[in-house]
Amino acid sequence: MTADSIDAALVAAAARLGVASEAETATPRLDAELLLMQVLGVSRSWLYARGDRALEEAPRGRFEALVARREKGEPIAWLLGRREFFGLELAVSPHTLIPRADTETLVEQALARMTGNSGRALDLGSGSGAIALALAAHRPGWQLLGIDCVAEAVALAQHNAAALALPNACFEVGDFFTAVDPASGFELIVSNPPYIDAADEHLGRGDLRFEPRSALVAADGGMADLLTIIERAGSFLAPGGWLLLEHGHRQGEAVRTALVAAGYDETATTLDLGGRERVTAGRMARSLSTEAP
Repeated sequence: MTADSIDAALVAAAARLGVASEAETATPRLDAELLLMQVLGVSRSWLYARGDRALEEAPRGRFEALVARREKGEPIAWLLGRREFFGLELAVSPHTLIPRADTETLVEQALARMTGNSGRALDLGSGSGAIALALAAHRPGWQLLGIDCVAEAVALAQHNAAALALPNACFEVGDFFTAVDPASGFELIVSNPPYIDAADEHLGRGDLRFEPRSALVAADGGMADLLTIIERAGSFLAPGGWLLLEHGHRQGEAVRTALVAAGYDETATTLDLGGRERVTAGRMARSLSTEAP
């Protein structure tokens, strides 16, 4: 292995990332490989087969710049500009949350309730469009509407919908229900809203340090947005429609209680991949008036 080879560059980068406390990565070699694959536009098998080749000056400079950003903790998904979610490759940006594997639990539970050949579903706080697009891809007869209050997030979701050729998903700017017609009568509403307490120590760790606080933090110990959605969603659901919410692993009981109080039944909580309460569903068995009391 020569000093200017691809293999040598990967070894050096992995060593840097392995000791960089800000990177907080358990996979320094994998991170290095992904970044060099991005720079060179090649596959991992290409790297393995041609590791003895010299890494030219221009790509070496771009690679080292990305490694330096990763050393400071910048999320690998942002550096790559993409993240895989539920079998879809999505463009990501600093304007939205990075799609996570735990949120696939929400998608799975939603798909289990999208039993008809057609219907309408609403995704509140859609971000990159990950949830709505995963549902649209697996239920092509359904119409998906995603709402987000950040214009840049909506533009990104629209870009992802076009790139994935999913015309049954559209996205609009709005603050939860403000952009939604109360007469819509959705069969399903899903949301992964902000649910972290502002004092939570996890906000100072990993990717959360970089992601937009507005997409992470909610008042009232993280419950404010969850409760707002629960209180208002019934007016936008068809009779028998479902509301599914992702939430913190200690919030399941409070979410179930709020759903029952708001008139939902068949409430149930599903565990995430780590065995923690993560997604709670409730069914609206009756129509609610859209008028304030």
